Parts: sequence; structure tokens; C-alpha cells
Amino acid sequence: MIPAPFDLVRAGSVEEALAALGEHGDDAKLLAGGMSLLPLMKLRLATPAVLVDVGRLDELRYVRAEGDAVTIGALSRHADLERSDVLAEHAPVLAAVAGEVGDPQVRHRGTIGGSAAHGDPASDLPAVLAAAEATMVCRGPAGARHVPAGEFFRGFLETALAPDELLTEIRLPRGTQAFSYQKFCRRAQDWAIVGALALRVDGEVRVSLVGMAPVPWRASATEAALAAGASIAQAAAVADEGTEPAGDHLAGAGFRRHLARTLTRRALEAVLARPGT
Repeated sequence: MIPAPFDLVRAGSVEEALAALGEHGDDAKLLAGGMSLLPLMKLRLATPAVLVDVGRLDELRYVRAEGDAVTIGALSRHADLERSDVLAEHAPVLAAVAGEVGDPQVRHRGTIGGSAAHGDPASDLPAVLAAAEATMVCRGPAGARHVPAGEFFRGFLETALAPDELLTEIRLPRGTQAFSYQKFCRRAQDWAIVGALALRVDGEVRVSLVGMAPVPWRASATEAALAAGASIAQAAAVADEGTEPAGDHLAGAGFRRHLARTLTRRALEAVLARPGT
């Protein structure tokens, strides 16, 4: 299908992008890589009157080690993350999962900021941000504010970003010791039907799920069970506790729950079996 007519504003700086958002309000949408927005526009599920193109803002394309965190510009592409030496050393989980997003074409166009701002619970990278307890830097007319990833994702395709704000940076704490991302999908480049990420940070095991709730889901029941001394099998058995999986043509809710428990077990086995962990 063909998108509805729209005007295009090409921003030359963050300030110009914010000014355009302020001018056009709810009629405007930000365009970065376009991997999430353009399909919705072609289906007429999104009909913005104005697109504010921020794809050429190189000032938001970087990966740096700063203090006890890794800072990532929101326009860093998935392929940038996959190949980043900084992430390989300080936050390898993000590099590894970025390498599993879509196909090479998607990874060379899609951005981490676009993925996060879109807020799709079937996306891979938001699950990493949730488990790693990342901080999202949102910039608007009043300046920058820092939002924990656990508060940033609010619902299906809904985030804490205000209509006049731009996600400019993501800050990821260092310290990943071991991780495993397991996902089930029809084809390698498809969205995950269900995914499970196990992440060990300073002796603490965190688990987040993809496709099991309106937001990237922290499997708190599994985390609590592990902290209390439960076995991997016991902890994985409660991975779907509190989730709201939907049933569709790809999988019913019951099968998604089965996948969540199975994939969580596999991820935990991989993480807890690694030497030195």
C-alpha cells in the first residue's frame, strides 16, 4: 500500500528537530531508520501529516565508554552496535542481540533509538535495555530528563516520550558477566514469537521476556526464585507468571507461555553453566 500524503522536514540538528516537533505537535512523527514507522504508514495504521527526518544527525550516532557506563547515541544503527569494540568489551549482550535483529538490510538502517521509541514488545533490543536497567535520555524544550528503562516502556507501542521530546541517548551500566538470548520465530529474520534473555550482573541474574506482555517483561518471579536458591528448572517454571500473552495466527497464549518457560530454562542453563559465573 501507499502511505497517506505527508510533508517532510529534514532536521539539521537536535534543536531543529525539537523545534519542528513543537511547531507541528501531534501531527508530527520522527523518522530515523524508518524500519518501524514506514510499514505502519504503508498500512495506514499511522498517518502523520509531517515527518521530521533525523536520520542525518551524526551527533546522535556514537558508542562510548564513560565512567561506569556505556553511552549510546540514539541514532546508532543495529549494525554499529553489532560491530562495536566498546560494546564487545563493556556490554557484549547488546552487541550480540543487535546482531540478531531482522536481516542485514534492517540492521544497516534501523536504529536503537527508533526501536526503543517505537515500544514494540516483540522487539529484541528493548528486552536488553530492560534487563540491563538502562537509562533513557529524553530531550525536550525544558532540557534533558533521564528515565529508567523500567519506566520508559509503558504499554503496547507506548513509551514515556512526550510528543515534543526526542530520545537522544541510552546509557547502559557496565558489568555483564554472562548472558544468553533465546528466541523462537518462524524465520531467522522475523519478529520473535517469544524471546528470553538471561543476564548475569555482579552475581545477580536478571531475566526479561519478549512477546509476553505489552512491554518488555522482567520475569521477576524467576529472578526471585533464583535468588532464593531455586533450581534452574524451578525458576524457569514461573517465568510466565504475571504475563499477558496474546493469541494470534502465529501462536496461542498457552503455547507462548510454554515457550517462555522453555526458552528461559535454556537461557539460564547457558548463563549459569559458563565458567566463572
